[in-house]
Amino acid sequence: MFMKIVSLLPSATEIVCALGLGENLVGITHECDFPASITDKPPLTASRISHETMTSKEIDHAVRSQLDGHGSIYDLNEKLLRELNPDLIITQELCDVCAVSYKTVEKAARMYTADAQVVSLEPNTIADIFDNIKLIGELTNTTEKAEEVVANLQNRLDKISQRISEANPKSEISNPKSFMLEWLEPPFSPGHWVPEQVAIAGGICLLGEAGKKSVTTTYQEIYESKPETIVMIPCGYYTSDILRQLGNTFFPANWREIPAIRRGEVWALDATSYFSRPAPRVVDGAEILAKIFHPQIFGAPSDAEAVRVPRDLIKFEDGIAVKRT
Repeated sequence: MFMKIVSLLPSATEIVCALGLGENLVGITHECDFPASITDKPPLTASRISHETMTSKEIDHAVRSQLDGHGSIYDLNEKLLRELNPDLIITQELCDVCAVSYKTVEKAARMYTADAQVVSLEPNTIADIFDNIKLIGELTNTTEKAEEVVANLQNRLDKISQRISEANPKSEISNPKSFMLEWLEPPFSPGHWVPEQVAIAGGICLLGEAGKKSVTTTYQEIYESKPETIVMIPCGYYTSDILRQLGNTFFPANWREIPAIRRGEVWALDATSYFSRPAPRVVDGAEILAKIFHPQIFGAPSDAEAVRVPRDLIKFEDGIAVKRT
């Protein structure tokens, strides 16, 4: 029997395709863009907020206003959902900012697709992501393929740790103190699987704890943590989005003295692909971080993987440029 799958999560779409089930996808979200083979699938969602035209501060305000009023920042096309009549709907309860709320999906499924199985994915760690891959494998009768995918991903992570461990006795490698900036304004500290990515890549994650939510922090707390590397990964942003948003972002004057900024160790990465989505490519994210933290072991990242933020894009409230060290 051909199973019709609706994915209401970009991460779930990536997992389904990693299991070889791209043809089974009959509906996706407006944000699903990987792999390219699925971009012609009909989207069931739309966003009420424009990342392209609003600043990070404006987006944060709009999101908080909608959610504080118990609303949603997404619309679900219930008519299309009924027409597609899926067998399996994959959604989430983890974050109302990431996707259509679980309650909305569950209600729509009861009303329009009574026979559909609704599955909610709730990953908080890399292990949880791997478990989600196995779960979708079980639900779609691709258990063997799921085990193979997870084993390959785990092997890649193990190789990162192994290479760092083997190099340590030979070259006195230090683990850089790193701050992963999950939103520009207001600043957010890292959570969920991101601190794990940092640790696996041989860094020390500042102001974040694995398995916990990312939370609002302050520019002063970041300054006091004295990061040696700053990696900008605002949730849902591509590298080009980050560089564009920096034109409207002004950091406190004392940030000029942060070691990472003085040394030019500020990086912009494709957060959407490698950090925001709990999918197989979080392993790619760890591999890219390893290149940033330890280029002497892994080689420097390519321009397609990471961009060292130009000094003239880092602006301060007093208008004075950063000094080189």
